[in-house]
Amino acid sequence: MIDEIDSLIGDSLISVLRQIRAGYTNRPGSFPRSIILCGVRDVRDYRIYSDSQKEIITGGSAFNIKSKSLTLGNFTFHEIKQLYEQHTTATGQRFDENIYNLIWEYTEGQPWLVNALAYETCFEMNDGKDRNKTIDIEMMENAKNNLILKRDTHLDQLVDKLKEDRVKRIIEPMLEGIPLPTDVYNDDIEYCEDLGLIKRKSNGLDISNDIYREIIPRVLNNITQIALESEIDRNWYIEKNGKINMEKLLTNFQQFFRENSESWLERFQYREAGPQLLLQAFLQRIINGGGQIDREYGLGKKRTDLYIRWQVINESGEKTEIQRIVIELKLKYGNSLEKVIDEGLEQTYQYMDKTGAENGHLIIFDQKNIHWDEKIFVRTCTFKLNKKEKFITVWGM
Repeated sequence: MIDEIDSLIGDSLISVLRQIRAGYTNRPGSFPRSIILCGVRDVRDYRIYSDSQKEIITGGSAFNIKSKSLTLGNFTFHEIKQLYEQHTTATGQRFDENIYNLIWEYTEGQPWLVNALAYETCFEMNDGKDRNKTIDIEMMENAKNNLILKRDTHLDQLVDKLKEDRVKRIIEPMLEGIPLPTDVYNDDIEYCEDLGLIKRKSNGLDISNDIYREIIPRVLNNITQIALESEIDRNWYIEKNGKINMEKLLTNFQQFFRENSESWLERFQYREAGPQLLLQAFLQRIINGGGQIDREYGLGKKRTDLYIRWQVINESGEKTEIQRIVIELKLKYGNSLEKVIDEGLEQTYQYMDKTGAENGHLIIFDQKNIHWDEKIFVRTCTFKLNKKEKFITVWGM
């Protein structure tokens, strides 16, 4: 068995496949009778670029002796529950019934993630090691955050794929919220599907699950987060009552973006999505350790939705309320500013209503080459729908 065969690339992979093909006719003399190749794609579907021959070699022409392909799909919701109940049967430790919807939301049944979440909760976290304790939602949320921070082998390999051009051609427009460019190949889409990065939905393509949705931007702006550590003092944005002062935070980001965006955006491999990634790195530096950011983005959405949940801790050190904040990010190209604002206000309102957030901000990154004095502004707007009214702050950058 050769596991992770597709971790080989280019001429190295072609060489292995051709050696297997060459030894096939001599088996079992000095050669295995059967070989199992494990990877994310059927080897016949490979399109491998050969540096030596300067051309694409397909898996079919390099390796035409395949007997059978077997595909392991995602778990269903019912199968996840069955798997976790096996742990209960073996150890007596129970799972809160409410966690199964959360696990499905986090993983969409991706087998490695389903198992990794359970292992992290029940065998790595101190609370979960106590078999008398029921695994609840808070423990599962902590397990998810631990997985993202640890970036075990599976997640690290997935992240490495983001460097490939064929992956970038799909993921970058999703981060921007724009339609796919016309020069994207269907093979690129299928490749990202086979990697498990994306899924097809009735309204187009989307990131496969919540964990991937969070880890992708985190990885892409990780170096920026580290570089920002010396620039940002998180405590400066926390009020005495324990809440984040979003007005102070976004005012300072606005000035930071004006002064530094040109040099900072050049550092991103996914440069077109740079404004969103830079803001998310800025926010992550402040939110880390005290809350979390949920992200929604995808092809054609024309925006990135950020939902911040911040645990408020009062001066006595007691946990009180959860501060809920929505931030909508939009890129402005040729459309009129007022049209972009009108569209963005409704989208921000809808997301605030969906999450129950009391604080809403709409950030518009103007991509036109105009003077900064025209880009930078702050407005407090009121949006009313179905007799409900919400105040939303609009930030121009």
